[in-house]
Amino acid sequence: MASKLVVGTFVTLDGIMQAPGAPGEDPSNGFPHEGWLPPHVDEGFGRIMGPLLDRADGMLLGRRSYDILAAHWPNVPDEEGGAKINSMPKYVTTRTPMTAEWRNTEVLVGEAAETVAELKRRTDGMILVQGSSDLLRTLQQAELVDEYHLLVFPVVLGQGKRLFAEGTVPAGLKLTGSSTTDAGVVYITYEWAGKPAYGSVV
Repeated sequence: MASKLVVGTFVTLDGIMQAPGAPGEDPSNGFPHEGWLPPHVDEGFGRIMGPLLDRADGMLLGRRSYDILAAHWPNVPDEEGGAKINSMPKYVTTRTPMTAEWRNTEVLVGEAAETVAELKRRTDGMILVQGSSDLLRTLQQAELVDEYHLLVFPVVLGQGKRLFAEGTVPAGLKLTGSSTTDAGVVYITYEWAGKPAYGSVV
């Protein structure tokens, strides 16, 4: 028994993942570009996100992302995606005990590297990580990420929280798929392949 941990993330061309959805989502550090994603959403975006969510057996969130999604999704009608998101198991990592009122949510209290490793050992299927930039740093450091499913948007922002921040643990990746939408979003999927390989071109 072991789950696969899949990071599904929206990023700009320069790797920024902060506050894609709307103003007020994450203005930390004075980030002035909240809501950079919606102008690029089209039918192709839906054709990517629908199957990705359908394949997920659970969702893993950091505390901030949990608060954002838990304030939105319980109010979404079933036919607009609410049925899937609200019914699936959700896991929120936190160092401080909390009460999770969003249906089917389990609180993982402690150090995320340890609680998520244990979660992977005791569950099956695919656990999708959405947003949660701070949590991602910990998961990358502990080499717990099995796959990246990245939607890369035709936007350059120059500042904000990055998917791969300075100091990220080096890793090799294997490309497993790619496609594009009419709005110019590139969908690429990678599997973790251990440590990077090195060589020379001369």
